[in-house]
Amino acid sequence: MTTPTTLPCSFSALRLQSSNQSPVNPQGHYILYWMIAARRCRWNFALQRATDVARELGVGLLICEPLFCDDPFASDRTHRFSIEGMRENQKQLNSKPALYWPWVETRPGGGRGLLEALASEACLIVTDYVPTASLPHLLGVAPEKLPVRLEVVDGNGLLPLAVTDKDYPTAYSFRRQLHKALPAFIDDQPLADPFTKLRLPAVTPPRKVAECWPAADPVALLAKNRLNQLAIDHRVRPVPLCGGSTSAESRLDDFLSEDFTGYVEQRNIPDLDRTSRLSAYLHFGHISSHQIFSCLAEKEGWDSSRLALKPTGQRSGWWGMSEHAEAFLDELVTWRELGYVFCHHRTDYADYRGLPDWARTSLNLHRNDPRPRLYSKEELESAETHDPLWNAAQRQLLREGRIHGYLRMLWGKKIFEWSPDAQIALQVMVELNDRYALDGRDPNSYSGIGWCLGRFDRAWGPERPIFGKIRYMSSANTARKTSVKKYLKRYS
Repeated sequence: MTTPTTLPCSFSALRLQSSNQSPVNPQGHYILYWMIAARRCRWNFALQRATDVARELGVGLLICEPLFCDDPFASDRTHRFSIEGMRENQKQLNSKPALYWPWVETRPGGGRGLLEALASEACLIVTDYVPTASLPHLLGVAPEKLPVRLEVVDGNGLLPLAVTDKDYPTAYSFRRQLHKALPAFIDDQPLADPFTKLRLPAVTPPRKVAECWPAADPVALLAKNRLNQLAIDHRVRPVPLCGGSTSAESRLDDFLSEDFTGYVEQRNIPDLDRTSRLSAYLHFGHISSHQIFSCLAEKEGWDSSRLALKPTGQRSGWWGMSEHAEAFLDELVTWRELGYVFCHHRTDYADYRGLPDWARTSLNLHRNDPRPRLYSKEELESAETHDPLWNAAQRQLLREGRIHGYLRMLWGKKIFEWSPDAQIALQVMVELNDRYALDGRDPNSYSGIGWCLGRFDRAWGPERPIFGKIRYMSSANTARKTSVKKYLKRYS
């Protein structure tokens, strides 16, 4: 029997690593894909690895998608969005040569032992790499305690995280590295459908799994609204946005056909709301940046021969696409992957220590500056400030699980201005965002919050009270620069 260490990888081997020293089990009945981040059936490097190995070894494929309730911000909002994705996966996998085993934890600790039980009859385990959580936490067990080999696949972005050896202080510095390294990987895309022409033996789960952790029924959970039976936060209500890969692809189609034209001029206008609105789907793994990039390239009639050879580090001109495409790719690739690289190399991505030295120095110098107003976390959470525009942004977060991208920056800057110091402000921003934003708990969320306090930015002048050398924003200036009247009415 050929072991996975000698099996060729159908994508860059830099995306693949073994996380324990356990052997492949030659007596196993299936490859186990522990689906924890790339929660989709298409454009998925980890699923592609699992299908490749199953085909090579002539065994079946079992896909377990667990949903735990031990996250401090697990809520009706996040769980419903996740379960909508499970419903979609179940529908798509019904006709595929794999056993799909969705599992929803009802009480903390209920999933303890599930992975080990599944591993007992597996040849190999494949799972997703997540930069913002430890692998033992995501697995529920230390990799060394698993009886078979565990492979972890990085499918987070266009550039494999293993290519980088450090974090980058600014988007410009990372963009230069991206321009140097990405051409070697730009055509290394996951398969749109890893099940094409795939034939595998049927799979049955271990008896213990079927008895102790029966598969969930996502359709029933959603139809009968059984979320109230789960040990999660029921105060954070679901939002109108529907989760799942079909909804994600529909949103991408709408963006490219309706909102894409005029993206450069209109993306920062809250009244128009012409942003991509894909961040929640990216965070939950219902769509990949590779699929988005591929669809955009097809729309542009683009191929990799149009890439500029010189790594300029500039925001536009390198891709060889239209101005709207280049502006969008700077968000999707440069800024998004900058955040992933930072979280990959740093453990203080959500902490005050993770801010650059110059920013912390400036913030400390102005730590005791008088604040015009101070608001408690509860007042901020309830949108009870004197500032109508900030209140509208917070209400959008409460109602829809998102804030318009341009106003999200103002949202963070004002929380800092109205807090006793930057450390408290950072804690409040992280907590409110993680609790209410559908794309919370994500590298990009921590990047955006950190940017409000100087991360990935430079020192600005003139030096101001409270802000010091941190870039300043005000609601009055924002309202002068862009149109917010309809936005204010919408979220009044």
